[in-house]
Order: sequence, then structure tokens, then C-alpha cells
Amino acid sequence: MLRKKLSVLLAAAMVAAAVVGCGGADQAAAPADNAAPAEEAAPAEDAAPAEDAEAGDAEAGDAEAAPAASGDVITVGYAQVGHESDWRTANTKNYQDVFSAANGYELSLIDCDNDNAVQLEAVRNFITQQLDYIIIAPIETAGWDTVLQEAQDAGIPVIIADREIDADASLYDAWVGTNTKNEGVTAGNWLAEYLDGKEANILVIEGSVGASAALGRSEGFNEVAEQHSEWKILDSQSGDFTQDGGQEVMESFIKSYEGQFNVVVCHNDNEAYGAMDAMNAAGITYGVDGDVILISFDATHDGLQYTLDGKINCNVECNPIQAAVVAEVIQKMQNNESYDATTLVNDEAFVAPGIESQYATTMTEDILAGRAY
Repeated sequence: MLRKKLSVLLAAAMVAAAVVGCGGADQAAAPADNAAPAEEAAPAEDAAPAEDAEAGDAEAGDAEAAPAASGDVITVGYAQVGHESDWRTANTKNYQDVFSAANGYELSLIDCDNDNAVQLEAVRNFITQQLDYIIIAPIETAGWDTVLQEAQDAGIPVIIADREIDADASLYDAWVGTNTKNEGVTAGNWLAEYLDGKEANILVIEGSVGASAALGRSEGFNEVAEQHSEWKILDSQSGDFTQDGGQEVMESFIKSYEGQFNVVVCHNDNEAYGAMDAMNAAGITYGVDGDVILISFDATHDGLQYTLDGKINCNVECNPIQAAVVAEVIQKMQNNESYDATTLVNDEAFVAPGIESQYATTMTEDILAGRAY
């Protein structure tokens, strides 16, 4: 059941916000041959994402949240997936900016380095520390019931962010994120529009195994693909949301399906960069003027630069700027106000110049200049 909780810790008992890393690998670089520049309804019983849920207004400028209404410092633990992509880096920074001391928070952020066991341990540490709120961006969808029950028994509200979980919705208090199935549907609808009845031989580089973002994008895209008998998905393998993973999978695909494919779908921009590196090395052209249509997800700054350059045909956004929406939910809990159990963060889709689509916006320099991530 949904619960609301008032902070009971005084500001004098707080220490500076801490960011603790579980892994120290550097962020993967952009493709070597074409490097881009650096970069209110009452609570519901169920908190699973829904098609008609109210969309959160999470623009890049929403970096500040209202201070704690009581004047007390609010302690928040965030169990972050890791640092596997540019998207994740932007998401982490957004939480650091919003849940700052200046805004009335003490943030303990754990980079779990894509290790599910580490993430479960991080949440249990938050419970032991008796933090006011716990936020989880789940690495995997399954296996959450026990630790969520522990948090509930401790009286600590839990917000699931970014991704989804397979758990009884009564065990957590709210969900904030994007609709990844819709992202997959958007990519599929755009491809159908772009091909206009032509054949498609498709290779898919999926995200991390068990991640709801990968599952949702696959489900949505496959749902559209099943409606087109002229489409064939030749293969689908995990690139683990990383550039190295994307390159490795694409190199394998090229060996197995050389000359047989004309569409590559990557579940995030970093995988797309790796696929581009592999195709560059193999002399395969891609993008608007190439032999291969390249679709990506996330719409990070560098990914949209490649879209503007015509290297990526279509890039479907997964908005990482979500912390202000989560903070709004927490403030309502603090004030004992009603809040939405489910909040969808708005997404867009973008296509390369020269492409017109009812499903996506044509990329421009002005749009790119307005991206903060």
C-alpha cells in the first residue's frame, strides 16, 4: 500500500552528500572514424506504468527542486544501475543536481556497475542507515519482493525509477520513468513508414539481458514487425548497452550475415557507436546515404549529432532527466499530500534531415543546441 512519511532527522545530524562508486571504468568513446563532439490524482493501489498515466514534465532545465517543507534535510538513497552509457551518466548527474544540499537533501548515490547483487546490497544498506527515501533504478526486473518488503517493514518509502520491476505493486510507493515498449513501437512505426512496403532484413543489438528497457523495446518493435510479412529479424543479441558490446555483436553479425541485412536496430546510442565502428571497419555504409538503415534509442547529445549528420536514420528518445519528477513525488509525500503512483516522463523521436515523419521530428542544429545531455 502507498505510504507517506515525514522526515524525523534534523539538519544538524546530516553530513555532506555522498556519491559512492562500485565500479570505475571510463565512459566509452564515440565511434573512432566519425567522432562526435564531447558532450494530481489520489494514489492508486497499483504502481505499474500505464499508457494513460500523467506524463511528467522533465525538461533539462528542471535541475532545482523545492527544499524540504519542514526545513529538515531529507536523506535519499539512489541505487543506480551503473555507468554503462552516456544516458546513464546524464541520469546520474541529474540526480546529483536535483538532490543537492542546496535543495534540502543529502544524497547517497551508489553506482552498482550493472551487478544485481551489489544493487540489492546497496538497498539493504540504505535500509540499515534508516534513510528517509529509497530510489531504485533496477538492473533486472525480477527478484525484488524480499528487499522491498524489508524496506516496507522499516517504514521507508521506495520509488522505482527509469526501469520497471516484476513485483507486487503494494511493495513500493511510486514509479517514475519512460514507456520503453512505446519507444519500440515508435521505432517500428517509423521504419514501416520509411520503408513503405519494402523488404527489411533486420539485425537487433539488444540491451542488457533482463533489463526492462531491453525487454520493452524488443516487445514494442517486435509487435510492429509481426504486422509486416516483408520484414525478417535475422538475429538479435545483447550488446549490454555498451559501445564495446555493440561493436562485438556487430562484428559477429557481419561475419554471419554479410550482404544479407539492410536494417540495424541498437537499443541505445552507445551500442550504435560500436555498430558504426564495426561497419566502418568492414566498409559497410549506413545512414541516410548508406546501404543500412540505422535505428538507435536514447537520443543523447552525441547520438543526435550523428542523427543530424545523417549517420543515424532515426533516434528514439529515452529521457534521462527524471530527478525533478521524483523530487516532486517525495515533496508530496513529505507534505502528506496525494501523489500519482505512476508518472511517465515525456519522450520524443528524431530523424535525420531530409526525412519527414509523422512519428518523429526532423533533427536540426537548434534542437541539438538545446540538449543538455
